[in-house]
Amino acid sequence: MIEKDGGSSARSTFSLLILALFLLGSFVLPSFNLSRSQAHAADGGQTKFQRKSTQYIAALGDPGATSGGGAQSWGLWPLDPGPRGVELSSYKRLKDAGGVAPAHWKFEGTDWWLEEHGLIMEQPTFPLPPSKYMVTGARDVTAVLTIHPPDKNGDRRWELDKGATLYDVTHLACRSARYTPATAGGSCSPANAKKTAFPVAPGGAMPPVEGCTKQDYAVLIVVGVGVED
Repeated sequence: MIEKDGGSSARSTFSLLILALFLLGSFVLPSFNLSRSQAHAADGGQTKFQRKSTQYIAALGDPGATSGGGAQSWGLWPLDPGPRGVELSSYKRLKDAGGVAPAHWKFEGTDWWLEEHGLIMEQPTFPLPPSKYMVTGARDVTAVLTIHPPDKNGDRRWELDKGATLYDVTHLACRSARYTPATAGGSCSPANAKKTAFPVAPGGAMPPVEGCTKQDYAVLIVVGVGVED
């Protein structure tokens, strides 16, 4: 989730992109200004949105769907996880530090994440809280994502307004995947990740890692969160 700028320096692709578009005045959100706005809810009411520091959603679902279930398996990164990540070449150092990254998040050896440059990322927070989110893929579409409270079976439904699909609001340049052991008690280590498999092309699948089961997640950029009136 970061764009490297020579040597060891790194900058957040997402953060710079959003900032540049805002400054240029070309990032137009339907019924959305830079402080607070109102969007029509499905029941005919209105939801107010407040701009927050840019956040990111890890989502699972049919890219062509406009709604679905299973949002209890979606997560939220309150901060851009890219600049907070650890390079694969520094994995031994991460282990020697007890799994505590320089950004103070904890590496989980049986449940870990990679992004498109091969950086080990912190886990998102699960589950994504029920709310309304203004989301975009930083392409052509911005839409309101509604995450409903869990039903009696614990399922959380999600839906996008204005006919937007999950693909429409996916940031293709950001790739992310979750890696867990392929067998109970088996080894699933970032040390087995092939550095030559990175970077991953926009929209491409994340590479497999020996000994691991991989789950690719779509990444949505959150530019506003619904607030109580």
